[in-house]
Amino acid sequence: MPTGIQGRVALVTGGASGIGKVTAERFARDGARVVVTDANPQGAEETVRAIKDAGGEASFIHCDVSQAAQVEAMIGETVARYGALDFAFNNAGVGPDGKRLPFVSIADCTEEIWDRTINVNLKGVWLCMKYEIRQMMSQGHGAIVNTSSVGGLKALPGFGPYDASKSGLIALTKCAALECAAAGIRINAICPGPIGGTLLMENFASAEPRKQAELFKEVPMGRLGEPEEIARAVVWLCSDDASFITGSALSVDGGLAAG
Repeated sequence: MPTGIQGRVALVTGGASGIGKVTAERFARDGARVVVTDANPQGAEETVRAIKDAGGEASFIHCDVSQAAQVEAMIGETVARYGALDFAFNNAGVGPDGKRLPFVSIADCTEEIWDRTINVNLKGVWLCMKYEIRQMMSQGHGAIVNTSSVGGLKALPGFGPYDASKSGLIALTKCAALECAAAGIRINAICPGPIGGTLLMENFASAEPRKQAELFKEVPMGRLGEPEEIARAVVWLCSDDASFITGSALSVDGGLAAG
């Protein structure tokens, strides 16, 4: 079990499903008190119930991370409930899945697709860090992990807005890490590859089977990752075991970005 997690307060955005849900549950199993946030109340409440049923402590706060007032209120409510904010996993995001957001070339991308992707994936994480860092500065400590992607390290055709948001997020993470290093706040990014059990991959599989098959062939380890593999890495980055790590972009992708 990672050290320094027990009894601390962890915030997970995008906690209604997939990586966010599994990571919230992992934080709770390791002894953290967890705040689960999402724009999907039903899914997030199910995550909270699963944590409580397993003997953990968790609560839900509704938040659309692209809206500054909602993000500020989310951080304020977290601190009001638990007295601190020790860890933040900024995981809420959207991506091309062939259904809600299509795969689209740069030339065919619409402003609506671009704005939706950037507003959630990049602006949303900036807003979360803006208010998380202020709280952590007042405490003198904290750890933040932002969900980037292998798409932030390796370009994929049809993923232009997504890749731009995720590579921009790596730069934003590194800048924040430098600004906060002397204040006792560590900030890192995690870069998942194709992960099973996520809405994005489920929709990807049904909408774009040829693209999915091509992508899988490129993964050196020859398989999908599991949400639990990302969750373990996130909790470790927040833990005292990673106390000298900040400003990194950790690939958890079966070697995809190395190819």
